[in-house]
Amino acid sequence: MSILTRPILEINLGNLCENYRFLQKLADGAVAAAVVKDDAYGLGAEVIAAKLYNDAGCRSFFVAHGIEGEKIRPHVANAKIYVLQGIGEDSLESFRKAELIPVIAGREQLEFWKEHRIPGIKPVIQIESGLNRLGFREHELETMSQDDRNLFSLVLSHLACADEKGHFMNEHQLENFNRLRQKYFPKLPATLSASDGTFLGKEYLFDMVRIGAAMYGINTAPYRENQMLPVVKIMAPVLEISPLCRGEFVGYSATYRAADDRKIAIVSIGYGDGIPRSLSNVGKIFFRNGGKICEARIIGKVSMDNIICDVTEVENLQVGDMAFVVDDFYTLDDIGRDAGTIGYEVLSRIGKNTRFDRRYTD
Repeated sequence: MSILTRPILEINLGNLCENYRFLQKLADGAVAAAVVKDDAYGLGAEVIAAKLYNDAGCRSFFVAHGIEGEKIRPHVANAKIYVLQGIGEDSLESFRKAELIPVIAGREQLEFWKEHRIPGIKPVIQIESGLNRLGFREHELETMSQDDRNLFSLVLSHLACADEKGHFMNEHQLENFNRLRQKYFPKLPATLSASDGTFLGKEYLFDMVRIGAAMYGINTAPYRENQMLPVVKIMAPVLEISPLCRGEFVGYSATYRAADDRKIAIVSIGYGDGIPRSLSNVGKIFFRNGGKICEARIIGKVSMDNIICDVTEVENLQVGDMAFVVDDFYTLDDIGRDAGTIGYEVLSRIGKNTRFDRRYTD
């Protein structure tokens, strides 16, 4: 007899490359840089970066921290690797070993860079255009010497509301970014857009776009039908099937009580695997049964290792059958919506979990 107990994370590398190529074409001649920070949103930065480098021809990558850039360098030998959180004492050796390019967003990091320059590397300057997160403000740019401005190879900013095409902030930031770069860095190439901004139109593309979530199948432009292929599937085995009598309670804190006789399945996945606890009593999973896709409601609290679901209407279910948590018909965006969050967070939480049986496919 064969039985499984671990959840499965399946990552389709072929669809990943197709998504990259689609976005590269949409970028209309701008460099399509792949964002592989946070271990490629939890999907394995070394594998993802190598696949994009070797099969899709990607030659520019963004990570968050120097240690992430050092990790992927052996797999992308001739690529440019940009580091969004910049450079400091805790990352200097990674920059030196892996020839990384820092994104410098403040005066302190600029002074640190000038003290610890790496030959052959010209950093990126991040400027604040309206998000009010990282980036030099205009009063800092005004007082920056020309020698300091000449240190940089690229000017970067980040959109706040690019997932809403008609949002006033998009045009506001575009105008602000154009004004600041033309005033202070007129000769430098520029990058403003991540995945969602790539869909806004040619004026938002500049010389480079930074492709992240969309490449992993998430709909970063929810005002339109998702044009990305699915990259992630999540499955988990049924460990037990039991009757639930009318009036009985389910799970921790007894938050669900059966109004009539039901049948329940205990599925081997929980918040310890990254499933949001906010799906308690509101989420759903699916089973394939006789050529049909059957929905089963999550009942009771999501626990660390298990969820309990109502399978009264699912015929012929057996212990060992697979529950589909994320699939083509119930995407990362769908589960993010039902959990009161976004697909980005769900993917990041699930992808980094070591308890999954991780399977790469083409």
